[in-house]
Amino acid sequence: MSGHSKWSTIKRKKGKADAARGKMFTKLIKEITVAAREGGGEPDANPRLRTAIQAAKAANMPAANIERAIKRGTGELPGVSYEEIKYEGYGPGGVAVLVEAMTDNKNRAVSDIRHIFSIHGGSLGEVGCVGWMFERKGIIQVDKGKVDEEELMMTVLDAGALDMKSEEDYFEIITPFEKFEAIKQALDEKKIPYTQAELTMIPQTTIKLEGKEAEQMLKLMEELEDHEDVQKVYANFDIATEIMEKMSA
Repeated sequence: MSGHSKWSTIKRKKGKADAARGKMFTKLIKEITVAAREGGGEPDANPRLRTAIQAAKAANMPAANIERAIKRGTGELPGVSYEEIKYEGYGPGGVAVLVEAMTDNKNRAVSDIRHIFSIHGGSLGEVGCVGWMFERKGIIQVDKGKVDEEELMMTVLDAGALDMKSEEDYFEIITPFEKFEAIKQALDEKKIPYTQAELTMIPQTTIKLEGKEAEQMLKLMEELEDHEDVQKVYANFDIATEIMEKMSA
């Protein structure tokens, strides 16, 4: 499991996402709006919108909020126009960092992102400087107490999964980008519940961090993820679980 994925899982279990529910809703609404604008307002015909709606429902977002976000995206309701931007840079120890953002003010966003990098021992780089180190894949997590391991493995591998790993209390399924929806559908058909399902960027290699650099890196991740224009942050760090647990407390 990549470091940033484990960091996200630890924070979710610690309830940090719940503590910032308002900001989380804002990010989800942006994703729904842009997904509807780019691919139309029908979830059955728009996989990106369907995934965004599922994430919003998992976060207990009211249906009315979801519906308004879709209508803003399709132009049925007035709303702010967001632009999708990717930022690339380096964290402490030379860690590669990829930031996906949606903003209505590019100048403000790039200034803020550059500042966040600089105060946490990193630097914003040129477009393309680290993006090549990551591959877009799907990650699906299933609680161990909810499923038989053999049945789960057969189901996901038959549907085209790349790998299934056993973590402390859940199974993590890695999928090709193009098989993500098919594997979720296979789980749904078998009535196998999953706690998380998202498209992500997985690094091809990782950099091990300890001590001050590890703490700086996690602080950089926290502040980037907390920014109003940032949707997702990916990085190729490898930090011991106990350090991540301590920093998320």
